[in-house]
Amino acid sequence: MAKADRSNEEWLSALGAAGPGRESALADLRAVLLAGLRQALRGWVRTSGREFAALAEDFAQEALLLVLKNLEAFRGLSRFTTWANKIAVRVALTELRRRRWQDVSLDSLMESGLDRMFSDSAAQRPVAQVERSGAMQMLQRMMAEELTEKQRTALAAVALHGMPLEEVARRLGTNRNALYKLLHDARVRLKGRFARDGVKPQDMMSGFAPG
Repeated sequence: MAKADRSNEEWLSALGAAGPGRESALADLRAVLLAGLRQALRGWVRTSGREFAALAEDFAQEALLLVLKNLEAFRGLSRFTTWANKIAVRVALTELRRRRWQDVSLDSLMESGLDRMFSDSAAQRPVAQVERSGAMQMLQRMMAEELTEKQRTALAAVALHGMPLEEVARRLGTNRNALYKLLHDARVRLKGRFARDGVKPQDMMSGFAPG
């Protein structure tokens, strides 16, 4: 049976059973995922050549494992191949983002974060150097006094540099939900400090807007 002719029920039946039928369905689904990845990732990477072919094979293989692991989670609200393709694209984008940041340390992001925030601001709206320096020193002092080292590192990585949450969570040895709470608590503490010191949050927090 051609892969395009399978219904949702036929995909589930073939992939959920042992034997040659399952192997055939896996081969068909692999071809579907490879084609879907080539289409979906055109705006992210060059999708021609051996390098992409090797990457796509890795992404498709990981996606197949996730599809098999989560067959019971498929609710039939879309075509099975659409659901599987979404899993493959999510796998690919997560890995591509991780590779982009793999040679960047969190320490280096922390060191350059505030400099980048204020230099970007200065480029958009000229401000006297002494004022920028004073604002930077104030924010550095507030962060040092109000936030934990983990909170400071997470804010610099996510809010100032745009590192993916999954990658920051992995490096900090935590998970996405815990990282969300860490960032939320850090922003709350900084805003509280701003209020106590009479500083307008919009003047200091623009660099920490959620991504």
